[in-house]
Amino acid sequence: MRYLMMSKASDTAPDEKLYVEMAKFVEELTAAGALLATGGLEPGGVRITSSGDTITMTDGPFAEAKEAVVGFALIEVRSKEEAIELARRFRRIVGDGESIMQQVFGP
Repeated sequence: MRYLMMSKASDTAPDEKLYVEMAKFVEELTAAGALLATGGLEPGGVRITSSGDTITMTDGPFAEAKEAVVGFALIEVRSKEEAIELARRFRRIVGDGESIMQQVFGP
């Protein structure tokens, strides 16, 4: 089962301890084969909408800064419970804030 875990922006600035703990966590998940991809996201982006034959592009940002997704991790695990435990561990490392986790369907 694959899950996309997304993190929203936080008011807390990262410190050296966070970088060290996150590096250990990422290394552990990579060694276990659970981490497929991870990265940060630009705050703006482009919204693409379609209506009939019309396709419209609009430059972002679109949400309040605290609502924007700023990072992601794509993981592959055996169960939803395992994904939830990894999300809990991530939140313990990064501290206060909000993440969203959704199962990814398809091959």
